[in-house]
Amino acid sequence: MNERTVDSFDYWKVTVEEDLLSQYIDGYEKFGWRMDENRQPEKSMGKVTLHMKRGCHIINKVELTRLQQHYEACMEEICTLEASKGSVPAMVSLTCGLVGCGFMAGSVFAVTATPPVIWLTVLLAIPGFLLWAAAYFCYKPVRQRRSKKVAPLIEAKYDEACEVCEKAFRFLQE
Repeated sequence: MNERTVDSFDYWKVTVEEDLLSQYIDGYEKFGWRMDENRQPEKSMGKVTLHMKRGCHIINKVELTRLQQHYEACMEEICTLEASKGSVPAMVSLTCGLVGCGFMAGSVFAVTATPPVIWLTVLLAIPGFLLWAAAYFCYKPVRQRRSKKVAPLIEAKYDEACEVCEKAFRFLQE
């Protein structure tokens, strides 16, 4: 007699950073998820939407879900730290440029005053031009410093995410 078994699955859709796609796929496999072969990943603006499934008859599903949320939080922090490598230097450069604009505005007001105050115009224009130049040249060194600062934090988060995946994999093996 031929026995038929009914496989039932939990389905899940998640959108992740394209740069970290491999880490996410490998990590989610440790939680029992696998790519749904009936759906293709959808790419859009640096993000990828994955369609996954896993058997719904899993023991310790609550603990597995808690560990998965911990893993997702670690990965989100990694994304935030990676983004800060570019956003912090951009803010420093923008701040330099805006302060330079303030000096240049003061210089313009000094020259348009009645009577024009030429010495004040020159005095305010020099730091304005210097800050504009500094805005351009400070981005790269600030980015390098920021990258050095967050590199150990990113590594620690990767290690934490790996430990969470290992715990989840042990739960699936039980």
